[in-house]
Amino acid sequence: MPAESTQPEVPAVTILAIAAHRDDVELTCGGTLIKAARLGQRTAILDLTQGEMGTRGSAELRRQEADRAAEIIGCSARENLELPDAAIENTPRTRVALVRAIRRYRPRVVIAPPLQGRHPDHWVSAQLIRDACFLAGLAKLAPDVPKHRPFKILHALAYRQDFIRPSFVVDITDEFEQKMAAVRCYQSQFEGEIQAGEIYPNGEPLFDIATHHAATYGSLIRTRYGEPYFTTEMVRVDDVGSLEVATF
Repeated sequence: MPAESTQPEVPAVTILAIAAHRDDVELTCGGTLIKAARLGQRTAILDLTQGEMGTRGSAELRRQEADRAAEIIGCSARENLELPDAAIENTPRTRVALVRAIRRYRPRVVIAPPLQGRHPDHWVSAQLIRDACFLAGLAKLAPDVPKHRPFKILHALAYRQDFIRPSFVVDITDEFEQKMAAVRCYQSQFEGEIQAGEIYPNGEPLFDIATHHAATYGSLIRTRYGEPYFTTEMVRVDDVGSLEVATF
């Protein structure tokens, strides 16, 4: 049963990153959030579960790790919806719980997991988030909280192996070391490990694999490190003369 948020009202954020588990945001879009904070934008993280089903560590330990990571990322707030780990469902109840959280943060942009994935929590969360973002604009649903529909949903694609072409890649070269510092907060999950979540093993330490992936996507935009995103709608360009990334 999802817990209804009792968090106090917070200032609106530009970006709200929503993910199934603590550490998902750090791995998939941590650099983007750090970059946004450096640009003066307010960001926040909403973890849907406490990670209580994780093989390593505990929910309480992951909470402590998540709090430290949030400080490094520079987000203005982080909270947990307390849905059941490994059993997230897209139901009227979970949608309303998420609608309330979205309305409190009033984000312009929501970052969600990819629409496909190995872990059911990830792809179920992706559709749950899309549904809740739409429903958050319906005034008669949960009318005690003012309606707010986010302008944009981005799906973080890092570590996917179904080869979806990203709609765009964010250059996180200057933010990469700070991103990895946030990832390393999760010692209970990653220290000495070669596999986690959507990251397939190649025998190397997980931190090295994360670096390889970021370098691969960075190379697509001719930078050192990048984070890839997919949008279901076309990306608009007004000035083709200022487009970056050389063809040759």
